[in-house]
Amino acid sequence: MIYVFKTTVDSKSKFESASALLHELLPNATWNFDLEDCDNILRIDSEYEISESMLDNTIFDCIELE
Repeated sequence: MIYVFKTTVDSKSKFESASALLHELLPNATWNFDLEDCDNILRIDSEYEISESMLDNTIFDCIELE
């Protein structure tokens, strides 16, 4: 299933920190950021359910988009 989130990842340093966190949290998922989009989109492709609360952290904020 594909999940799409609006994020606060808007710099290279936040991207690097978020990447490290996502590798740890979602080892079996495929994900990417679109930092050229005004919403700094994070797309996650996972066979497991992903929620905002799973991604709750101090590195970036996110809101799931429909």
